[in-house]
Amino acid sequence: MKEFRDKIKERSHDAVENMAVKATSWIGSTGSLVVHTFLFAGAFILYFFGIPFEEILLVVTTIVSLEAIYLSIFIQMSVNRQAKKLHSVAEDVEDIQEDVEEIQEDVDEIQKDVDDIQEDVEEIQEDVDEIQKDVDDIQEDVEEIQEDDEEEEKIEKEEDKKIEKIEDMLGKLIEEIIDLKNQQKQIKEIKKVKSKTK
Repeated sequence: MKEFRDKIKERSHDAVENMAVKATSWIGSTGSLVVHTFLFAGAFILYFFGIPFEEILLVVTTIVSLEAIYLSIFIQMSVNRQAKKLHSVAEDVEDIQEDVEEIQEDVDEIQKDVDDIQEDVEEIQEDVDEIQKDVDDIQEDVEEIQEDDEEEEKIEKEEDKKIEKIEDMLGKLIEEIIDLKNQQKQIKEIKKVKSKTK
């Protein structure tokens, strides 16, 4: 029963608000100007039909006063309605501003991650250059081994050690490269998610 009364109250409230909006719109129209002009002119024409001028002024003044009261109420209702709409729009703008700030923070974090990955790539490049240098050294050593048979065993042992070190370094580099690729995939996925939320 209470829900039924609340629904009726809400509908009647909406009906009154709609009537106020329509009345305010009509009063500011050309039709309203024409109707009021005819009414006021017709009221003063009654003087020629024997109605005293004081009574005509009293009735016209009373009607105008009542109309002014209702018109001010309708206008205030329209102003209140617009104020509610503006308040809801302001809240939406604040929410959007907060979302933009959060997205900016996420973008800054992603940029930081990208910078870190760039630094890691540069370090890997340096390691690759060192490996290339070691490979060149090994190549030279291999050539020396071929020329000098007496020191072959000793050089082979040293080269084996170098190769093991290089293999270890290559294994570590491969692991780092795999980690970097995974990080890049994660960053791309984060960017996709962020672009979808925009």
